Amino acid sequence: MTRGLGGHSPANVTHYLKGIDFPANKEDLLEHAKKNGAEDAVLEMIEKMPDGEFGNMADVMSAYGDADEKMGGGRQERG
Repeated sequence: MTRGLGGHSPANVTHYLKGIDFPANKEDLLEHAKKNGAEDAVLEMIEKMPDGEFGNMADVMSAYGDADEKMGGGRQERG
């Protein structure tokens, strides 16, 4: 259950990755999220993350931020 959070929420992504063993690569993240019942929006965000090895959840969240910006989810400057 997403508790009302969209797939683009960092809390939602971490919810589906709870208990994952690090280091982990993107395929590990996808597999773990799928096993935890992640919805398509969450899997899409993980797929948009760069390839490579993630040493901890902070690395995942950094990559999440990059992927979110690419998908237009980042905050835009107003001016």
